[in-house]
Amino acid sequence: MRVLAICATHFERARIALPDAVRTLVCGVGPVEAAARTAVALAGDRYDLVLNLGIAGAFEGRAAIGEACVVAADFIELDRENGETLRVPPGDRLYHRAQSDPSLVEMLAASGIAQRTGITVSRVTTSANTVARLSALGAETESMEGFAVLRAAAIARVRALELRGISNFVGPRAADEWKLEAAFAALADATHRLFAAVEPT
Repeated sequence: MRVLAICATHFERARIALPDAVRTLVCGVGPVEAAARTAVALAGDRYDLVLNLGIAGAFEGRAAIGEACVVAADFIELDRENGETLRVPPGDRLYHRAQSDPSLVEMLAASGIAQRTGITVSRVTTSANTVARLSALGAETESMEGFAVLRAAAIARVRALELRGISNFVGPRAADEWKLEAAFAALADATHRLFAAVEPT
């Protein structure tokens, strides 16, 4: 199986051990860079599986710092500021939700990795008001690339999976409250479980 692992930053890529056969891409920070670079990579070569790997924030009470999770579904806000549905002309469609591969999600869940719902944002959540609003939408984790990578893979008809290590709670928190080592250790365990079942070539 030809596997492409995508990380947002070189910092994350350097801290995630992967089998030698896995191809890697540092896509850059944010949904536009992630979607564009993922699309270019998938147009230029054939892959059987795309992985989006990295750290993420969690909404307090929905996930724990230092845990790994498989993001079964990831969404973005694509609506009106007041929360009303954004209307598009007949025949057009809005894509605001993307899925990780269900069979891989189930396999990892059976091995003890938590399933979460993620939201992809273009700016990091730092206020209590935004935490409450996004939490009410069902968000459990927050990243800046997850939906973009999953959606680009879906368009290319390639299976995809988002795995995250939780480093912090979103909201008005100090940077020194982040637990990066714990997040990367949990993510390493999750990737090890994945590659115990998926053999890259």
